[in-house]
Amino acid sequence: MSNPMEQAVGYQLAEAPVGWTKRDLLTYAIGIGAKKDDYAFVYELHPHFAPFPTYPVVLSLKGDAEDVTEFSKVLGRDEIPGLPKFDPERAVHGSMSIEILRPLPLETGKGWRMKRRVSGVHENKSGIILEIELLLVDPQGTEYAKMITSSFNVGARTLGPFSKSLTGPPRGKPVPKDRKPDHIVTEQTLPEQALLYRLSGDYNPLHIDPSIGAKMSFGGVILHGLSTYGFAARAVLRSVGANDPHALKAFAVRFTAPVKPGDTLETSIWEMGPGPDGVTLVAFSTRVVETGKVCLGAGVAHVLKPARGKL
Repeated sequence: MSNPMEQAVGYQLAEAPVGWTKRDLLTYAIGIGAKKDDYAFVYELHPHFAPFPTYPVVLSLKGDAEDVTEFSKVLGRDEIPGLPKFDPERAVHGSMSIEILRPLPLETGKGWRMKRRVSGVHENKSGIILEIELLLVDPQGTEYAKMITSSFNVGARTLGPFSKSLTGPPRGKPVPKDRKPDHIVTEQTLPEQALLYRLSGDYNPLHIDPSIGAKMSFGGVILHGLSTYGFAARAVLRSVGANDPHALKAFAVRFTAPVKPGDTLETSIWEMGPGPDGVTLVAFSTRVVETGKVCLGAGVAHVLKPARGKL
């Protein structure tokens, strides 16, 4: 008898309308800690104003909404054959990757959408890992970004061990153990960081209501993993890509420990040599200084190193 999860892998989910404005780009930039001199990302009249390259990761929850959304309805909207119904309150973001296929516009009109399919399912003794491939396309079907997001659904069960994936995140090299990082970037998040980031579309109450975090054994509010993701992307882009909005071509991490608003993040970055299409391969990890725990692991980035100085 075949495992029922076989029918889930490759299942096409309904396409989701998405969209953004310049104001959305500015909001995202401050949600991931952009500084007052990051003019290309925080000032709409700057000659090099552009979306921060990881912006599309917010769209799976934001969609095309212009107001707040109800998190449980957004997260629990899909029914996938062969899988049990997951409890949104027991879902943990496991990993996130993005490949930027072409420069993003400053704003969209109608007709932009996210193509979605189940790209992988893995069941172990603790639960089920669900991988979703997201493809951002314009009204003509032109592809702008490809993302793979995974969620770990604690306690979910079917028939037992199973593992199958159709695609994976961008490839890179592991963090070397025999040499020090080429760059180390240390930044303290704001106590209000989650309040800022949630305005980009992730209204999970876990990130604002301390009672929910306490119930989940986090000891209160935790920062969105994708905010920490953005902090690390900023560190890599500034260190290796001279903060050029078009230098970051791929970025992938595993989420390995929670971060609390106000924590200090230390991102260690290694340049690992040439990669595909002229990029520099980058390995990185991010740890919480206060606890010493690695919060972003298995970090991989593809960065075009500008031939000239910073913008």
